[in-house]
Amino acid sequence: MTAISSAGLTKRFRGGQLAVDHIDLRVPNGSVYGFLGPNGSGKTTTIRMLLGLAFATSGQAELLGVPMPDGANRVLSRVGSLVEGPAFYPFLSGRDNLARYDAADRTADPRTMPARIAAALDRVGLGSAARKRYRHYSLGMKQRLAIAASLLRPRELIILDEPTNGLDPQGTREVRALIRQIAADGTTVFVSSHLLAEVEQVCTHVGVMRTGRLVFQGPLAELRRTGAARVVVHTADAEGAVKVLTSLGLTGTEAGPDEASAALGDAEPERVCAELVHAGIGVRGFAVAAPSLEDLFVGLTGEGFDVDG
Repeated sequence: MTAISSAGLTKRFRGGQLAVDHIDLRVPNGSVYGFLGPNGSGKTTTIRMLLGLAFATSGQAELLGVPMPDGANRVLSRVGSLVEGPAFYPFLSGRDNLARYDAADRTADPRTMPARIAAALDRVGLGSAARKRYRHYSLGMKQRLAIAASLLRPRELIILDEPTNGLDPQGTREVRALIRQIAADGTTVFVSSHLLAEVEQVCTHVGVMRTGRLVFQGPLAELRRTGAARVVVHTADAEGAVKVLTSLGLTGTEAGPDEASAALGDAEPERVCAELVHAGIGVRGFAVAAPSLEDLFVGLTGEGFDVDG
């Protein structure tokens, strides 16, 4: 069962620009799915199509098993979203803004509005700031209020577009903790981002976009396994170490001034080290180095990511 799925989802703008190119999304129920990619890679356009805010040129998409945009009236009450930043009245308090937001929802019960607003504000840590005017909120508080708006009703799916964009480290931590809390309650969270810290600390699954195409999708652990580990030998005899590594069938050997390295493949590190010592190579240090998430993303997209927020 998937919370979000698409098949061949494509968006070509009137000028001919191909913004999203035949992507097949599979977002498992109960997951925190990080939708990642550099700015301009098609993340927001995809989200707008998923929510029915933009029409696809071709392909299909479903939210909670309901086709979009035809089923928008049936499913969007079960979906909370924050797209392209929050928009509230600056002269109203946080609570009054949520009241206006809730009043616009024809499916919401006005009799339970006060209790639901109070619960949503408490959930995002803004209960004490309920009477404070929105213009006096910090950026982190504004983002949390926007998330509170998406939590006024019980939701099965929350879609957040760059929820930590422009926030300072404290605001980023606040929103990240809130995402964890929402996910812990059983809600599927789909969050687009270009910050690797959100992936490492929050997400269970990832989809990586590059110039409109989905170049990887799967559990975060699977992404880590796509990177080939390398064995690194610190030695004064780097050339001799390379010969031994090559004789063991290791590929991609490299020699530097004081070290040699190679792709480990299926070889056992203990055997590699023992063979080096047996061959008379003076081993000062021996390590197995796995590529960082940053290295993996750069390899997938050809562009760098912000490592933290």
